[in-house]
Amino acid sequence: MSLETAVRDRPLLAIQELSLRFGGVVALDGVSFEVLAGQICGLIGPNGAGKTTLFNCLSRLYEPDSGSIVFDGHSLLREPRHRMAALGIGRTFQNLALFRTMSVRENILVGGHSRIRGGFTANALRLPLVAQEEAKLAARVAELIEALDLGPVADAPVPGLPFGTQKRVELARALACEPKLLLLDEPAGGLNHEEVERLRALILSLRQRFGLTVLLVEHHMNFVMNVSDKVVAFDFGRKIADGAPSEVQNAPEVIRAYLGTES
Repeated sequence: MSLETAVRDRPLLAIQELSLRFGGVVALDGVSFEVLAGQICGLIGPNGAGKTTLFNCLSRLYEPDSGSIVFDGHSLLREPRHRMAALGIGRTFQNLALFRTMSVRENILVGGHSRIRGGFTANALRLPLVAQEEAKLAARVAELIEALDLGPVADAPVPGLPFGTQKRVELARALACEPKLLLLDEPAGGLNHEEVERLRALILSLRQRFGLTVLLVEHHMNFVMNVSDKVVAFDFGRKIADGAPSEVQNAPEVIRAYLGTES
């Protein structure tokens, strides 16, 4: 096996026996699965199945009761939440979390500040390192504005933009920290059919352009099945299926979870 093949086939993210309870409610029940470097993995399941809870564990917003999360060879559970972006994890949210008083460009710039190495003293003294880092970030932001077709609104305030455009701004901000793993929480939520298809093409393009691994939570089943390399299905905090989209879509437990029947 070549080194290139070994790297491509190794898990970038490995979740083992992850469990979390909120009082008497089991939010995650011994969940285990892996995401290979370069894969797009979709998480599906009814409301309350544990998908966003898992995202919040990956973002270190929740502390699991047991289990492990290994990202790029490192245990995430040993890291504080403010280190996630610097480690290479970017995230969008189900509800837009943009800075409403800022322009599109300024929102994206904020997303890249975790990559700036200069500290308070270097910034106060305007050392050469600071100028170099700022120039690098500005170039990254310009590239993202071009890649996500945000040029015409780059300096516009975000509140007046269409919802679909604001979604792309949040996606650009998540990409500004140069993530290895991109977490997308309901990226197709609120979009019309044409916008959903453009989003699918955009995610595939961004994966190729920036060498991304993508983990997404989504209720739009056609979107998930058409963009994902693998799909993991949840129900009541348990993993009930894991595999290729066609396999998961036809799994009896998945059909039962969504329709209440195997027929």
